[in-house]
Amino acid sequence: MMATEPPTKKQNSRKTIGTHSGTFHCDEVLACCMLKQLPEYGDAEIIRTRDENVLKTCDIVVDVGGKYEPASHRYDHHQRSFSGTMNSLAGTKWEIKLSSAGLVYLHFGKDILSQLMKVNKDDSTVDLIYAKVYENLIQEIDAIDNGVDQFEGEPRYSISTNISSRVGALNPKWNAKNPDPEAGFAKAMKMVEEEFLETVSYFKDVWLPARTIVQTAIEKRFEVDSSGEIISIEGGCPWKDHLFTLEEKLSIDVPIKYVLFSDQNGKWRVQCVPVSLKSFEN
Repeated sequence: MMATEPPTKKQNSRKTIGTHSGTFHCDEVLACCMLKQLPEYGDAEIIRTRDENVLKTCDIVVDVGGKYEPASHRYDHHQRSFSGTMNSLAGTKWEIKLSSAGLVYLHFGKDILSQLMKVNKDDSTVDLIYAKVYENLIQEIDAIDNGVDQFEGEPRYSISTNISSRVGALNPKWNAKNPDPEAGFAKAMKMVEEEFLETVSYFKDVWLPARTIVQTAIEKRFEVDSSGEIISIEGGCPWKDHLFTLEEKLSIDVPIKYVLFSDQNGKWRVQCVPVSLKSFEN
């Protein structure tokens, strides 16, 4: 999977992904993992080097080389001239400076999700999952790699996986007698790939179905009560996050105040809607 001195392109028909040698970090590990979800890079060899002459032979280069040039597939973020965010490069709301993971996700994320979800790239569900995976996994890695403070008043981002520190711990110890950074990188690849795939699977198979249920309940709210302030969720599901998001998206004029739902024992319960997602006040 990895090499330090690769054969030339003429000798090797496999795609090659270039990244830096030495201490590895979560962002380039995830960047490589995500690229390998795509058919064209599924069998790619990962070349870890800082030799620009070697990097020039690679099909795509991440986190090294001092260039952000999508046309030539160079995705580094360390150069002083780079300050790109999802907001500045794609017009979305997130304003954390991108790492190599964020850059790969920006340019290839929807293709990757389309592949994993087995739906067309233009399917609306891809956009939904794309946003949730960035907000709940990639953004954390971007921020930590770029040294962005988590707090200045309101949290700038959330840390839900600690994957960056877990990857860092796989680097050789300072006093290791026989350090093997390539073995550590391989372990990191496996761990990060599992984290990424589990995140995508959660939002596709757990989060998205709940959103559909809550949206249906909102659309049928006047069948429950003429006020439109009560929704009914048969079977129950996590609803708070979806409710606040969908109220805004659907331009609900009269806020929903009560949620009826059945628990695992088939008994019906009622819960007041809090004033905001993280509030305990109803």
